[in-house]
Amino acid sequence: MKTTAETNTLLGKLVALTHGGDENSLEMKLLGLLSDFVAPTKNHENTVAIYHLIHPEKQRLSRHTQHQLEANIKLSKAHQQAVMRCFTEGETGLYQPANADQVKLYPIKDFAEKVVSVIEITISQQNLGHFDAHADNAIVMMLEIYQNFTKLMNDNECDTLTGLLNRKTFDSKINKIITQMRTVAKRKEDKSAQFYYLAIFDIDHFKRVNDNFGHLIGDEVLLMFSQLMKQSFRDSDPLFRFGGEEFVGVFGCNHVNDINTILERFRSKMAQFVFPQVGKVTVSAGYTEIQDFDNSSQLIDRADSALYFAKNHGRNQIACFEHLVATGELQANKKEGDIELF
Repeated sequence: MKTTAETNTLLGKLVALTHGGDENSLEMKLLGLLSDFVAPTKNHENTVAIYHLIHPEKQRLSRHTQHQLEANIKLSKAHQQAVMRCFTEGETGLYQPANADQVKLYPIKDFAEKVVSVIEITISQQNLGHFDAHADNAIVMMLEIYQNFTKLMNDNECDTLTGLLNRKTFDSKINKIITQMRTVAKRKEDKSAQFYYLAIFDIDHFKRVNDNFGHLIGDEVLLMFSQLMKQSFRDSDPLFRFGGEEFVGVFGCNHVNDINTILERFRSKMAQFVFPQVGKVTVSAGYTEIQDFDNSSQLIDRADSALYFAKNHGRNQIACFEHLVATGELQANKKEGDIELF
């Protein structure tokens, strides 16, 4: 039985959880809440961690505790299978090697009931008797509160039709990336720094789709287009619907040449895809490199200029703002004039 002070601490952390924040801060609050519940003392005999699936095909996992992030971790075969089973089946699991601590696994699901992460609670042999059905039920309810809250947040941040992030979340996401870039830039010895790019996608001749087939079919094209984006790009690359047929993606790359390959692959996939009733539809895109001194409006202006160039020079192509400026085909911070998009 927990003391009044311990109960108040837990309730306070539960309240703090619903104050909001980004995904990482919410996860840290959740880990803190669960740690205080299963291990209120400082002996840390019970530990809490959260797993993310960073490469589904190769079953690569990352593990985050309150104090450490481990990327591409290696677990024993039985442990790995238990965690992956929780991801794929979406049910609470148990892993307990012989004469070792017990590990309980709890799935965290999104609004589509897809498992997005797995909570792991390790209970020492000494405390196994104290971790009863009541404790397990309390943890399940805490996780349900967390899931319900994150679903509400996602519903507020996502476009109703496509499920992609909406425009009002764009500034905060971009500012977070730029802040991260500035932090990395101060540590010049950091060799893990990535290159970041912002791309604007626009479905070619989309007005014709609406005019010829109606807005209901047009919405189907937008929905399927967004699904193609999700399939083509990584979960770590935020995708936004800005409105109408205009979409935005932010991409982290290890090398400067990667971005054009990534976008060209998507453009080609889109050009070959056959939309029901409509047939083939192409996409144009313009992109720009994100610098640590940029702001969101500058990035949109540059990528937009490159997109307009692609639209005005044949559509169904990818254009890079920096390349166009370097070749003299575009002037910095200027669009190419009045361009007919449809």
